[in-house]
Amino acid sequence: MMNYPLTLAQILEHAHHIHGSKRVTTLLPDQTFHSYTYTALYERVKRLADAITQLGVIQSGDRVGTYASNTYQHLELYYAIPCMGAVLHPLNVRLTPVQLARIVHEAEDKIIFVGDAFAEPFEELRERIECKQIVHFNPISVPPSVAYEQLLSEAEPVYSWNIPDESWAMGLCYTSGTQGEPRGVLYTHRSMFLHTLAVNQADVFGLTEADVVMPLVPMFHAMAWGLPYAAMFAGADIVLPSAKPVCLADLIAETGVTVAAGVPTIWAKAYPELSKRKRDLSTLRRLIVGGEAMPPTLIEAYEKNLGVEVCHAWGMTEMSPTGTFSKLRGVHQNLSDAEKWRIKAKQGQPIPGVELRLAAETSNGFTKLPWNGEVVGELQVRSPWTASCYYNIQPTTEYFTADGWLRTGDVATIDVDGYVQIVDRAKALIRSGGESISSVALETSLLKHPSVREAAVIGVPDEKWGERPLAVVVLTQWTDESISDDFRQHLSVEFPKFWIPDRFVVVDEIPKTSVGKFDKQALRKQLLTPETKEKLS
Repeated sequence: MMNYPLTLAQILEHAHHIHGSKRVTTLLPDQTFHSYTYTALYERVKRLADAITQLGVIQSGDRVGTYASNTYQHLELYYAIPCMGAVLHPLNVRLTPVQLARIVHEAEDKIIFVGDAFAEPFEELRERIECKQIVHFNPISVPPSVAYEQLLSEAEPVYSWNIPDESWAMGLCYTSGTQGEPRGVLYTHRSMFLHTLAVNQADVFGLTEADVVMPLVPMFHAMAWGLPYAAMFAGADIVLPSAKPVCLADLIAETGVTVAAGVPTIWAKAYPELSKRKRDLSTLRRLIVGGEAMPPTLIEAYEKNLGVEVCHAWGMTEMSPTGTFSKLRGVHQNLSDAEKWRIKAKQGQPIPGVELRLAAETSNGFTKLPWNGEVVGELQVRSPWTASCYYNIQPTTEYFTADGWLRTGDVATIDVDGYVQIVDRAKALIRSGGESISSVALETSLLKHPSVREAAVIGVPDEKWGERPLAVVVLTQWTDESISDDFRQHLSVEFPKFWIPDRFVVVDEIPKTSVGKFDKQALRKQLLTPETKEKLS
């Protein structure tokens, strides 16, 4: 057999030659549309690759940052940067300038491309970073920035792609990490190509040339779940919603979206609007939901009332990111609707290429646990697109096992059919609106406040966001005055707004385990009784 490299250039070339007439449509800030063909995108990508080279990214493997929403320019960068041999580094705009400055420094970004929607907040970050090559999508951006379109107009199309081999790095994404410090995950061309093949299986994303795909998941969030590559390889039309679409129902109706992907928070917020049926939404056939569990009642509402299939996906940045996908099997077709929705509320089965195991840690390593839907264990994973270490960090047994499995940090059950049900998060990460919030990081910061002696942060259920952080503190000196605003101001220096706990509860003592650690299970039981919840609301 030919030893043919698996690279993103193959995806781009296939999309151009076979699906050149398919379209990429972007909702612009003024609510008008920009639309062009795959062929037009291809020609711009070839110019963009040359333009980036002229800017100074002349060493293969150099990192190029993006600070942008879901737009056609960002999609062009998704291909131009890795296909020229550089490394795409999408920056999570929801992190604070302090966090992002550390990430940019660690990644050694040579250039950063900035989208219109985030031009203003980027200026605060710009003061903290050493990277001086800044390119703005908007041509009226102030100097010393370079204008994106001018850059393309002055470039020549490259005639060949500069990818040394399939194991070459193509992307660098950062995750919040189990201790609150973002950690980098370096993807290769091979890993992303194989991930693309896997998610395009019929029983996973199942994208086809007839689809119109809309990734509402941000392109700075784990490569938009791989959809920019999966959609173009399948030849589907793509709809990019930019930063904040005014009316999701109008956008779906006007562009004929068939498959949309986003966190449950988006779909919970959109349901009242979509259910009014003021627009024809008959094209919409499937929602891909990830980031956190979607409530069974919301799954039922979409499937029963709107006729839209809801499919759970689970994964991690470390997994490129897809690991499992939840669809009903043939044996489930005769079940009651209630039982079907119960199954669909699970995180699903491992997709082709992914291996899962439940494990219990012992003095000699790990013991493999049975898949019976009852036994709870640590969820571990391995696949051709799962990281074996973090960027610039030697692998440790805290995150990777000695026999090569990723320790996900999730506690779960797996039933006899291979359906995963996440039970808890071993490292107490709080998932709010699909984003990770580290309770450990918040606790560490609160303990720096002079009025705080002890601090524990837990996740509490929230109808809108899934989970929200609640802080419990023991003060160094009792006071009758409310100091919540003082704590919020203290935390806002270090963390983004969505990380800040909604409530701060002052107690005399935080319950502890037999080894002196905070007993968060006992704390939840103590605080989340019906009577206490009413007082906290």
